[in-house]
Amino acid sequence: MKKILRVLVPAVFLLLAPALAQAATKTYQVTGPVLEVSDSMIAVQKGKDRWEIARDASTKVTGDLKVGSKVTIEYRMTATTVENKDAKAKETAKKK
Repeated sequence: MKKILRVLVPAVFLLLAPALAQAATKTYQVTGPVLEVSDSMIAVQKGKDRWEIARDASTKVTGDLKVGSKVTIEYRMTATTVENKDAKAKETAKKK
């Protein structure tokens, strides 16, 4: 019985880890009238600013999404690249 638990507990954790990591990511909201809609983006007016939020086939939409509709979009921020400026400055200083 102990051998089974030693195998099952880590296996269950590994299966649930991606879902738990996704749930831990902070979500944000923006509300305003829709300016533009496409298969890959929704543009919303927030104050004087135009916000463009990316979307894909997995984006859940309730109701009719059309230009002029007031919507609330829930989104997450995810880094796509990170460039360390300090490292570049040090490399440049060493070369001189």
